Amino acid sequence: MKTRAAAANILHQVINQGQSLSALLPRYQQELAAKDRALLQELCFGSLRWYSRLDAIARQLLEKPLKGKYQPVHALLLVGIYQLLYTRIPAHAALAETVNACKLLKAEPFRGMVNGVLRNVQRRQDELTTKVDALPQLRLAHPNWLVKRLQQAYPEQWPAILEANNQHPPMWIRVNRRHHSREHYLALLLQDGLDAAPDPLADSALRLARPLDVTLLPGFEQGHSSVQDAAAQMAAQLLEAAPGELVLDACAAPGGKTAHILERQPELGQLVAVDLDPERLQRVHQNLQRIGLTASVHQGDAARPADWWQGPRFDRILLDAPCSATGVIRRHPDIKWLRRPEDIAQLAALQMQILDALWQQLKPGGTLLYATCSILPDENKEQIKAFLSRTPDARHLPLHEHDSPDQPGWQLLPGTEQRDGFYYAKLSKAT
Repeated sequence: MKTRAAAANILHQVINQGQSLSALLPRYQQELAAKDRALLQELCFGSLRWYSRLDAIARQLLEKPLKGKYQPVHALLLVGIYQLLYTRIPAHAALAETVNACKLLKAEPFRGMVNGVLRNVQRRQDELTTKVDALPQLRLAHPNWLVKRLQQAYPEQWPAILEANNQHPPMWIRVNRRHHSREHYLALLLQDGLDAAPDPLADSALRLARPLDVTLLPGFEQGHSSVQDAAAQMAAQLLEAAPGELVLDACAAPGGKTAHILERQPELGQLVAVDLDPERLQRVHQNLQRIGLTASVHQGDAARPADWWQGPRFDRILLDAPCSATGVIRRHPDIKWLRRPEDIAQLAALQMQILDALWQQLKPGGTLLYATCSILPDENKEQIKAFLSRTPDARHLPLHEHDSPDQPGWQLLPGTEQRDGFYYAKLSKAT
């Protein structure tokens, strides 16, 4: 009962108040017993993943919408429908626990309505879902504006992208090459009965057959491995930092790419990591401390480098730019409902500002790797095309055979080889 009420409150606060799941979930989990925390996560992620489909089913059965102070009851209905359609929770348990949660939501007069709607879903599931699933945006549970943008950008791949966004993401780990080769660490996993598979692109990446507690990974507390998606691991690999170089990791938090650059290049001259968010910078310090690495960490705005850097210009810059995060929806399903179409132009303008500012901090002959976890062209290839056209000393460096100045960069789509969606483009500065 308490878990369902918590899930309903979280869903309501994400959808109706614009709060983020990553901020809400830990607060509610700490109030629950350990056995209920995983269930709460499953209910929240699943209800958000399928929100618009669940909502459309519920609205077919409601005499009138639940608005205002009754919105948490509507959210509770969706949590109940999610359990019936998508989980192995016995229907009688899902029904009873969801109905009883009305008490904790101070909505006891709605017990009968909640019970009636959920029993109708049980009886009329095929009829209700067939009607809803006639519309792709409801069947695949994405907002209309995002579906249209993906259809335009990826006329053949868009259904597969939406399907991938609704999958449970795998757990990827990054092997610290200062301690083990990937093959040796894979052998250590197998010795412990943990199955994993290497990624064909990211040369330090292993995909676990099933998610597990990080403390079960060999040498995790000693920094022998870290959790990081294979697509994100390509950043340090493509940056190719060399011995003695001065490297900037811009927008560095939570520090996974910072650590990976240092792991790959032990003889680096200096690594500077900067991020605007002081709270997220604490994660950078924590990650570096666990792995036993050192970087010069600064709090500051990447668009205003003069405020936090008075040193020489950099040999290499990794710009993991602020973006819509549309490539990592499967890990953060609330992105679908929190992001707005007008955000994309605002983010593209910010990316342009940061790119132009950091380019001035790159020495002649230096390299900048631009990265986003977005799959929208406005933030990716169109951003780089515009930068190349207005920047005379920028040179395009191809990352694959089809990477050209007219179609720059490398777009990794979500779900391919079970990776997240990411974009990379590599540029050099003329001497």
